[in-house]
This record gives sequence, structure tokens and C-alpha cells, in this order.
Amino acid sequence: MEKKKNTAIPIIIAVLLIVFIYLVGSATYIVHQNEYVTVRRFGKIVSIVSEPGLHIKTPFIEDTQSISGKIVLYDIPASDVITKDKKSMITDTYVLWKVSDPLKYVQTLNALSARADERIEASVYNATKNAISSMTQDEVIDARGEYLTNLITEEANADMNGYGITIVQAQIKALDLPDDNKNAVYERMISERNNIAASYTAQGDAEAQKIHNETDKQVAIIKAQAEKSAAVLEAEGEAAYMETLSKAYDTEDKAAFYSYIRGLDSLKNSLKGDKTIILDKDSELAKILYGNFN
Repeated sequence: MEKKKNTAIPIIIAVLLIVFIYLVGSATYIVHQNEYVTVRRFGKIVSIVSEPGLHIKTPFIEDTQSISGKIVLYDIPASDVITKDKKSMITDTYVLWKVSDPLKYVQTLNALSARADERIEASVYNATKNAISSMTQDEVIDARGEYLTNLITEEANADMNGYGITIVQAQIKALDLPDDNKNAVYERMISERNNIAASYTAQGDAEAQKIHNETDKQVAIIKAQAEKSAAVLEAEGEAAYMETLSKAYDTEDKAAFYSYIRGLDSLKNSLKGDKTIILDKDSELAKILYGNFN
């Protein structure tokens, strides 16, 4: 009997320990970072906890449900939309979303991500369709990027706010044209860009010609002024030269000496090479050769 009693004690202790662990586990729950936990009492939500750490609940009466608060990526299938000018375009969009109001999220979608994806897909598609249908095809192409993203995101958020979901970003990752009119649109775009380039080139050529004409005009004016100044300086130089010359030879002896020097210079230049010189007897050169300086 004593032996059986000794064997039963460890078993009882083990059972009590298991029961204790179970009770502790039933009475506590853990909230992780970027997570919400709803606490239900008999199926009714009594609290929502978002503070990370270990928390206590009433065992057997309250149960919990975890809801992720992280940003989720959802890739929406490509779809056709029609522009304001009745042109078809294909959009391929992805969405970044997160739960911002866990109570609404549970009440409307029962915290099911599959149902959330369905609702988000419909909301973003409607926002995309409304945005693109308000623009022509050219305006849609020009609006690609931040403007179109903000437009779609804002409209989608207005709808998803009632489900406790915030659309962080609804981004069109690909905006394409149907194959049957893609080439025609590309050719038209190329033609338009060529026309714009030709217009810029023509404006540039006109400005260049204007600058060239203005430069030629300025050059002509400066050249004319320079020639005028040169002519004035030349005339003044000639006048000064003649005045100096007249002062240098203002007597009969000085004039005769000047004529003698000029005659020597002429004779020197005339005697270069094998030449025959015929002189008038009254010329200055004849006077020099005959020694008649008077």
C-alpha cells in the first residue's frame, strides 16, 4: 500500500502542474508589435489591445483574436478602363493597405483578409475607373506617377474608411494600350513630339538669325566709325606733316637743300641695275651730275 501511495503522488503533482499551466495559458495572451488583439466575452468584443506585451483575460469566459497591423501588399489583376475620349487602356495596379480601425474591420469583414482583398480590389478598381474616365488618353499618360496615384488612393480611402482599412498607396505599376491601337497611338505621339521639336528648332533659328543680324549691324557701325576716325587721323597727320615740312624749308636755302636731297634719292633709285638715263638739262638730277646746284 505504501508503494502505491508513493507512486500516486508524482502523478497527482504532474496532473496539477498541467492544469496550472493550462489555467495560466487560458488566462494570459501576448500582443506582438504591429498587432491588435480583440478580447471577446461570450462572443461580444469587450476590448481591443494594441500595446505589445503579456496581458490577462478571464479564462473560459473570454477568448482572443489576433489582427495584423502591418502594411499588406495586394496585387490587383490587370483590368480594362475607358478614357474620357473613349480610348481603352489596361491598368495593372498594386495596393499597400493596413488595418487602422480593428473594431470596424471585425464588424464589417470579420477580420478576414480574403474578404478585405475583395473589397479593396473593387474599391481601387472603381477609383481607377473614375479617375481615368475623367481624362483623355493623352492626359492619363501625362498624369502617370504621383498625381494619378494620389487621385486613386484618396478616392479608394474614402470608400475603405468604413471597413476600418487605410489604403496607404494604390499605385499603377503598368499602364498600357490594347495591342490593336498601340502602334497608332505611338505613331501619333512620335508625330506630336516631332512637331514640338520642329517648333523649338524654328524658334531657335529665328533667334539665332536675329542675333546674327544685330551683330552684323553692330560690326558695320563700329567699322564705319573706325574708318571715319582713321580718315580723320590720316588727314590730321598729313596736315601736321605738311605744316612741319613747310616750317623746315621756309627759306630759299632750306628749299634748295631739300630739292638737292630729293634729287640724290631719285638718282640713287634710278641708277640701280644696268640702265640708261636721259635727263633734261634743267632737271634736278642733271644739275647734280653737272654740279650745278644754283
